[in-house]
Amino acid sequence: MQYRELGRTGLRVSVVAMGCWPISGMTSLDVNREDSLGTIRQALDAGVNFFDTAWSYGISEELLADAAGTQRDAVVIATKGGLDREQGRQFHDARPDSLRRQCEGSLRRLRTDRVDLYYLHARDPSVPVAESAGAIAELIMAGKVLGAGASNLSLSELQEFQAVCPLTAIQPAYNMLQREIEQEILPWCLQNQIAVCVYWPLLKGLLAGKLPRDYQFPDGDGRKKYPMFQGAEWVRNQDLLDDLRKIAADAGMELATMVVAWTIQQMGITTALCGAKRAWQIRESAVAGSVQLSDLVLTEIDSALKRRGPPVTRAAV
Repeated sequence: MQYRELGRTGLRVSVVAMGCWPISGMTSLDVNREDSLGTIRQALDAGVNFFDTAWSYGISEELLADAAGTQRDAVVIATKGGLDREQGRQFHDARPDSLRRQCEGSLRRLRTDRVDLYYLHARDPSVPVAESAGAIAELIMAGKVLGAGASNLSLSELQEFQAVCPLTAIQPAYNMLQREIEQEILPWCLQNQIAVCVYWPLLKGLLAGKLPRDYQFPDGDGRKKYPMFQGAEWVRNQDLLDDLRKIAADAGMELATMVVAWTIQQMGITTALCGAKRAWQIRESAVAGSVQLSDLVLTEIDSALKRRGPPVTRAAV
């Protein structure tokens, strides 16, 4: 496993991190406690030391505390505030008092006295970004948070946040089919020594290549609402996956491993957050942390993406 510095914190994090959204069971089916704990332990065994969760993920914080146990000082924990849940409904709440309350709640669930990285989960339309950033700056001053992060913000919003509270890291969506941050956000982060911790490197499992063309998404599967999993976009993505499977097979690796390796080899990317609810899933992703794709493989991937053409996507929160 390779490790990189998280912004200017001095912390070194694995280039493959585990995203803990799937084990919350909120949009993933067939989630259970035993498999979730086993997935976290497999991640630790594979050299993953960076775990990403959130106040709105509910039980995932408690599962992480249970699985990490006495290894707390050996892992880097990121959590997020600014989204809350009530009776199964998610809503924005990034008021300063709410962020402080959510952070305290996350600390209790995680059974720790501090988190290494605390993100504003998303912009609250009713609260200026500067006010939310100020609350996180106070949490840092209080010693409850080491570094500040922001997720799902535009460049102008990131700059507004940075003016109040220096950013350690940002968390945007990024993968082979969603590369918008390359235009402005990535160069700005490189210029300001801000870590870029991307989610959806496998695009909610699509780029792992395990969903056949005739797959029918069951009720309750949150992926049904995304254009990438529908109609003509689904067909084009399956054609792309056929190309990528051949490239991966010729290179002697699993498709998911190659896709994650491609992600962490892109300039400016610090780490890829790989969601998983089974041990074998995080194992496939974690292997990418020790893989260096050749120039030939990278060229073949680039050609496959050009044949696929630009996708129709929808920003996610």
